[in-house]
Amino acid sequence: MANRKLYLHYLGLVGAIALGAILRFWHLDLKPLWMDEVITAIFSFGKSYNNVPLDVLLPLERVPEIFTIQPGVSCSQIAKNLATQSTHPPLFFCWMYSWLELLSPVGSEWIAKLRFPAAFFGVGAIVAIYSLNRIAFFRSAGIIGAAFMAVSPLAVYLSQEARHYTLPMLLITLALLGLVQIVKDIERQQKVRFWVWLQWAIMNSIGLYVHYFCTLAFIAQIATLLVLICWYRANIMNKRQIWLALILSTSVVAISFLPWLPMVVNDYNRAEIDWLQSPKNISPFYQTLISWLLMVISLPVENQPFAIAFLLGLSMLLFGIWVGWQVFQGLKQLLYEQSTHLATFTLLSFSVWVLLEFFAIAYLLGKDITAVPRYHFVYYPAFCALLSASFAQVNKKEKIRKKCIFNVHSSIFILLIVGILSCVFVVSDLVFQKPFEPGKVAQNMNQDPSIPLMMVVGYRDYQDVALGLSFALALEPLRGVGEDKLISSSPSSNVAFFKQSPDFASVLQKLSQLPTPTATHLNLWVVGPGRKRRDYPQQIAVSQQMTCSKDSLQYYRIGVPYQLYHCKN
Repeated sequence: MANRKLYLHYLGLVGAIALGAILRFWHLDLKPLWMDEVITAIFSFGKSYNNVPLDVLLPLERVPEIFTIQPGVSCSQIAKNLATQSTHPPLFFCWMYSWLELLSPVGSEWIAKLRFPAAFFGVGAIVAIYSLNRIAFFRSAGIIGAAFMAVSPLAVYLSQEARHYTLPMLLITLALLGLVQIVKDIERQQKVRFWVWLQWAIMNSIGLYVHYFCTLAFIAQIATLLVLICWYRANIMNKRQIWLALILSTSVVAISFLPWLPMVVNDYNRAEIDWLQSPKNISPFYQTLISWLLMVISLPVENQPFAIAFLLGLSMLLFGIWVGWQVFQGLKQLLYEQSTHLATFTLLSFSVWVLLEFFAIAYLLGKDITAVPRYHFVYYPAFCALLSASFAQVNKKEKIRKKCIFNVHSSIFILLIVGILSCVFVVSDLVFQKPFEPGKVAQNMNQDPSIPLMMVVGYRDYQDVALGLSFALALEPLRGVGEDKLISSSPSSNVAFFKQSPDFASVLQKLSQLPTPTATHLNLWVVGPGRKRRDYPQQIAVSQQMTCSKDSLQYYRIGVPYQLYHCKN
């Protein structure tokens, strides 16, 4: 009987991992790359914005050539590129370069290959959350935790982004695993296991070089340890060893990050993070609740008619209230039981400290990071662990009482089914749609495929260049005819990046200096980040031979404005 239970247990784990892998790798290249993913691609291929042709006219079919591996690039060179042109630590991009170099030449399916590591680390997080819950709570909590992580819409969304979110999420989960082991040793008066403290320090050190937000997780872990040490101070026999282990481990993490610390100070003052807005009244609180909701259910409310969006939004809210009630009941039981009290308090404390840091950044620094659901990955492992352990605890109690077993089983079943349905919407690009919607922008620009097209991006900084490249990558396959676009009969299509310096007038001046187009007609799309509708003049010139008139019906704004001009000689 015991062997059969053990067999079913591990069969459930394998099933959760398999389901999570299917959801993460399914249609991995369906959605177009958006601005942040383009940034990942540029640096992961060992390149920088110096490799992007700027202030010249570039044929659209040559844009994918930018996203090819630059051979012989070292990690130190990638770090230098990031230090001068971006706001990220280097380790993730160095690993991405090694991965893409291994697959070189990446070929036409390079987008799926670019997103593969994020999906892989997302699957790894399933295994990590199983280990965390099994050690922190009990075996069934591990299985339910793995299953919930597998079907969580936020986790699947992050796993299909070519960004450094699932890797730090995995590292934070492993760090929390070490943290739980440490606090359990303190509770049991066991001898300090320095190898556990070392593993905890290593996970946090790596995390700091992967994503800056891992600093928030590290501070929250230290704060949690300090609270617990003070709480148990009267019963701790080996106080000196514990304080020594804490000081040494924290010092290892801090010293390891010192070489990159000047870059952190420099990155904080860069213009690339100015897009984060100041909070409006209590907005960080309800934005956090919305992010919690999106972790368990995500229905297609984006770009939907009001009636559909209202009904689906109401359904999400009601489901969230039901899940919240289940979690509340489970958490009470977990905190009440001696065997699970400490682990529950540890993960709750970690989550609270991270949220306090989020609110401090929003209200004190004026950068409301709570508004961005993907940034909540910092405490998501603890959220996932507590939610799944709560469901598992209620299920466990009802089994002991021998009643209402079906209802409890059905609640877990409902949670997972809703998660799977939400993930299908995520994978199908109906939920968590790409910011700036490059696919929709490309469709709007390609409304007349028979006429030659030119897209001009007036960029202010390198992020605008990445944004324009995301539009170009989405537009390029729409403008091609047949497999070999170089010899196709499709009208010519070009893209150009002109800097707005000192203002937008410089973009129009550079347009007038372009070589004379061979076509007699041309659709010109002018993308002007930071511009307003009135900034687009009625007429502009391309070279000295072609006059372009503004089409007042073809003005769009999806994050940034873009305007159509009809040109003819």
